[in-house]
Amino acid sequence: MASTDFEAEIKQLQATMKTIGQVLDLDAMRKEIAELGEQVAAPDLWDDQENATRVTGRLSMLQGELDRFTSLETRVDDLELMVEMATEEGDADTLAESERELARIKKSVESLEIRTLLSGEYDAREALVTIRSGAGGVDAADFAEMLMRMYTRWAEQHKYPVEVFETSYAEEAGLKSATFAIHAPYAYGTLSVEAGTHRLVRISPFDNQGRRQTSFAAVEVVPVLEQTDDIEIPDEEIRVDVYRSGGPGGQSVNTTDSAVRLTHIPTGTVVSCQNEKSQLQNKASAMVVLKAKLLALKKAEEKAHLDGLRGDVAASWGDQMRNYVLNPYQIVKDLRTAHESGNPQAVFDGDIDPFLEAGIRWRRGAEKVDA
Repeated sequence: MASTDFEAEIKQLQATMKTIGQVLDLDAMRKEIAELGEQVAAPDLWDDQENATRVTGRLSMLQGELDRFTSLETRVDDLELMVEMATEEGDADTLAESERELARIKKSVESLEIRTLLSGEYDAREALVTIRSGAGGVDAADFAEMLMRMYTRWAEQHKYPVEVFETSYAEEAGLKSATFAIHAPYAYGTLSVEAGTHRLVRISPFDNQGRRQTSFAAVEVVPVLEQTDDIEIPDEEIRVDVYRSGGPGGQSVNTTDSAVRLTHIPTGTVVSCQNEKSQLQNKASAMVVLKAKLLALKKAEEKAHLDGLRGDVAASWGDQMRNYVLNPYQIVKDLRTAHESGNPQAVFDGDIDPFLEAGIRWRRGAEKVDA
């Protein structure tokens, strides 16, 4: 790559970083970090544990965002200096390394730029993900489990904590449904583009005749609530059922009725939690999920389109948003963005960032059209 190409590329990166900095409002970010730092330093901070958790979490998130931006800005400046020195000295090896570093930086800048597109009301929140098997019998249940693994592997790769609230196992294999939280800033804004029906085409491992099977699973993504937007649910609107937790094949997990199922009677919304050992803990966790889903439902109804936040889908023919084809050829293709991958195994192993970024850009484009 010629130095003139480097010059143009670096100038473009610097211009993009300047725009990102304006969108992030770095001055306001630094001001809030300073204010939160004072609160964290207060000796009575942990007298109110909920507020302390909120303050420390917000401070950690903002500091991480600022560090990410400044580190990337420094890398761009260092690259410019490295190219200048290598060009003056005619150092081909350093120029080759500069080209590799340029490619890495461009990818990082594109990823950071995507973050600036997450400006929705709840985009900065953590995410609650629910996966349900749809049409396709045991293959659909197996597919639901494959999707859960895909999202948890993605979270692990990014070092995002995952908290499983409920897993309902199918009789033969896989999952009927599962609900889990991904605790990371902007997890909701990032993963909300995954809401919809996912379709798998493959030779069924459960068919003795080796026939090709099409199966479906639905993904629902809602934001985790914060204290400031908590919603009250009268006790008389909730039916509480307790039952014994079960594992694959009906295997007993607990010997007491510790699992809890909550039904919101007015809307028919049902959530379950069996991850904790005590009934009290499971009820508290289930309430977190229920409130998040009711908030999503409320906001969606206000906007007059239920799929705005909740992504409620039928998980059957005609409404799929992504196809995973393993036979007769191998491809994963998003039907909204047209983004595709010829390596389904990598996708199922959590390599979904390109799909997420394409989805976020597609959504922003659709919002501009609607506006």
